[in-house]
Amino acid sequence: MGYVAVKGGTIAIEESIKRLKYERIQQGQAIEVEKIQAGMRGLIDQVMSESSLYNEGLAALAIKQAEGNPEEAVFLLRAFRSTVPRKHYSRVIESGEMHVERRISASFKDIPGGQILGATTDYTHRLLDFSLLKETDKIVQEWLHHYHNEGAGGETGPQVLPKVVDYLRQEGLIPPCENNDSEPDDVTRESLEFPSSRSQRLQILTRGETGAVTSLAYAVIRGYGALHPTVGELRVGTLPVSIDHPAGQGNNDEDAFYIGEVKVTEVEMLMPVTVEKEYGKKELEFEIGYGLCFGQNETKAIAMGILDNCLEHPNNEFPSHNEEFVLFHIDSVESTGFISHLKMPHYVTFQSKLDSVRKTKKEEKQEVTTG
Repeated sequence: MGYVAVKGGTIAIEESIKRLKYERIQQGQAIEVEKIQAGMRGLIDQVMSESSLYNEGLAALAIKQAEGNPEEAVFLLRAFRSTVPRKHYSRVIESGEMHVERRISASFKDIPGGQILGATTDYTHRLLDFSLLKETDKIVQEWLHHYHNEGAGGETGPQVLPKVVDYLRQEGLIPPCENNDSEPDDVTRESLEFPSSRSQRLQILTRGETGAVTSLAYAVIRGYGALHPTVGELRVGTLPVSIDHPAGQGNNDEDAFYIGEVKVTEVEMLMPVTVEKEYGKKELEFEIGYGLCFGQNETKAIAMGILDNCLEHPNNEFPSHNEEFVLFHIDSVESTGFISHLKMPHYVTFQSKLDSVRKTKKEEKQEVTTG
């Protein structure tokens, strides 16, 4: 059985694409990319993280083209990323050098440098603000003028602050972490293999679809893994990015070139674990789960830290501790692409199944008649 020839397929596809554009602009208004970049910070950060491309302008363009659909925007941005040459590799970035804009700890009330609330929706009432319906550029500019005149809310600028976990290590409450200077794997250039390395797992987790990563971490806390972590430290800020001299003239700090900064969210989760010591004695210790992603994407970074710790301790009893289950199913492009392919023609395979069902029904009817 073969495919049925369809006439006018190309014309139909062209008209479908025209209709898609019509749906986007049918109200006679165009959304400026600059407006998206200025007012959709959360969506831009999510798209940049899942596409592994830090460029707010391109993310805003992808969001416009995708009509606000994040999974389609990620698809567009990843496709573009694959065409961009990689001319340089940045020097190793130490997260301790972050210029912190927001920094909290759910584990300790008093931390060195203090809690910095920064910008967050955590303390808002989650009520619709109908005044935004009448918000104009003029109103926004006037508000900004007053805000700056008040000294930017009385807050200091970004600071470089010590890490909470370092103090726990100094007390011996958390084992020291040795530097691993081996070159990390690159999941964008080499296929994932199992067992995976931690660098592969962290890359896929930070590229993972935000909702999927969050859902799996939520399942862990609910009981599929029986883990209840605490946020040791969550920080949002910018990290400086430098590259070695393009001509290869020296590879020390003095010859490095500063090329910009990236805004990230970093989380270190504290995981309580019971460890059996000598003579059957059990003690409570803490392990670390790590999460870092582009932009201010706190829920995802926390969820990433939970799953990072889960995958460090494989346990086939729980899907959340199975690296193949987690890593293969959180990628937005892979998962949505496979689901979407079901819309493509499956005429031959379905007709063969249908013929099989018809044959079975016919045989059953004959058996009833002869019996």
